Amino acid sequence: MHGTPQNGHHNGQPGDKAPTGRHSAPLAGFTVGVTAARRADELGALLQRRGATVLHAPALRIVPLADDSELLSATKELIDHAPDVVVATTAIGFRGWVEAADGWGFGEALLECLRGVELLARGPKVKGAIRAAGLTEEWSPSSESMAEVLDRLLAEGVEGRRIALQLHGEPLPGFVESLRAGGAQVVGVPVYRWMPPEDLAPVDRLLDATVARAVDALTFTSAPAAASFLARAEDRGMSAELFEALRHDVLSACVGPVTALPLQDRGVETVQPERFRLGPLVQVLCHELPARARTLPIAGHRVEIRGHAVLVDDELRPVPPAGMSLLRALARRPGWVVSRAELLRALPGAGRDEHAVETAMARLRTALGVPKLVQTVVKRGYRLALDPAAGSAAGSKYAD
Repeated sequence: MHGTPQNGHHNGQPGDKAPTGRHSAPLAGFTVGVTAARRADELGALLQRRGATVLHAPALRIVPLADDSELLSATKELIDHAPDVVVATTAIGFRGWVEAADGWGFGEALLECLRGVELLARGPKVKGAIRAAGLTEEWSPSSESMAEVLDRLLAEGVEGRRIALQLHGEPLPGFVESLRAGGAQVVGVPVYRWMPPEDLAPVDRLLDATVARAVDALTFTSAPAAASFLARAEDRGMSAELFEALRHDVLSACVGPVTALPLQDRGVETVQPERFRLGPLVQVLCHELPARARTLPIAGHRVEIRGHAVLVDDELRPVPPAGMSLLRALARRPGWVVSRAELLRALPGAGRDEHAVETAMARLRTALGVPKLVQTVVKRGYRLALDPAAGSAAGSKYAD
């Protein structure tokens, strides 16, 4: 994925400022990590369109299988027990499958099997590969979308049908889950293998950002990607810190129940859409993240504290990381005085100089655009100017 902090999408450090402006996007002010290898551009664009800052760190790389027992086993199974439907998803994958079968001496048997089934092609490239093999597809969507293929299958009815799916690397988000939920038996044809990424730096940055609570949510579109992400944390000796973040502060959003298993097995709660697709996955985030944001009535204003920005009366105000740390510390006990010493402990890497608190507080007030939101209490510290109408209950209602 490519982009810049200005459009809310980058591979650098979270917390970069976005332009101040009227709030209209549900994910404005939130940072979301994307672990997908395939379809990451599509998912990132959906998130950006709704205002999110995106950190992309593919947790997998996809390598073709030249000689693999899994593919051999799946091919033999299909030849011996022909499926009702075969879905071909990529030209290179379909060609690789036929070539591998040829190498094993099963080429003609596989083609004979495919001649007798309902053969669906995802798009024109794979349609060309099918025809080059001397076969004819029964149908191909004009959109080149697997969602359209899924809609057709579900409309036909999949109860009791056996469907072979030529996998194209990372498992198709929600495709298998939806078919199985409809009563189909799904046989995967693994023409590729998933391996850790060659460049681990983006994954490490995303892990560091997650542990630092610099991301608000992580998205997972395949179980192998989730497992790979957790395995990298273990390799770096930071599993305990990661699970602490995922269990309490950073939302894990998975495209479906199969994808969620590696996280749930480790005690991490996840959210999932009812329809196992990327669009509904983003909609879940659009609901969940704003619902988790703390909203307070302060000095006559409605203040909503988001990941790296604050909504002041629906105006998005980006706030530097140090300022957000102070604001969160004040918001744990709205209206209560918080000492400079306690605020200093909330500042990452601030050392022992309480002057750092004053500097960060001045920047926070400037970023918020309404200096009176935070009151200075002489010789004691600072507090949020909680509206009297909010009552003493606010302290308990909004505390962690």
